[in-house]
Amino acid sequence: MLVIMIAFFAIIIAVNVAMASLARSSWSGLVVKNSYVAGQDFNRRLKESREQLALGYKGTLTAGQDEITYALVDAQGKAMKMASARASFSHPVYEAADWSIDLASPDGKTFSGRHGLRDGVWIVTIESDIGLSRPYAEVRRVTISGGVIQ
Repeated sequence: MLVIMIAFFAIIIAVNVAMASLARSSWSGLVVKNSYVAGQDFNRRLKESREQLALGYKGTLTAGQDEITYALVDAQGKAMKMASARASFSHPVYEAADWSIDLASPDGKTFSGRHGLRDGVWIVTIESDIGLSRPYAEVRRVTISGGVIQ
């Protein structure tokens, strides 16, 4: 009877450990504060994203030596003039680690800022004012290792 009880609890503990490690390694990090409101907003945000993609702009984000640099080019590859740019780094799981930085530029084309980059997986949102009715927003998931975007 003792062996059966020990085997039973060993199986339960093994399954719990396996499920917890699978959940931790496979979770996408998608966090929404209010799924109902996010669902109502989905179609509008999708339309805005499609309109923005149709512009054909391409942003370049680089990071290294505690400096973040962002530049934006139009569909023809010509550098875009921006009034301002802001980079927000969101941790996929741990909201308290999120941080933002306002980027500055001497010429209005390449924006940069100094900040100690933390290693890990981050969702970076770069919003830049290029004269549209709303800021041009670019979102990407990056991995930072050794202070450099991989």
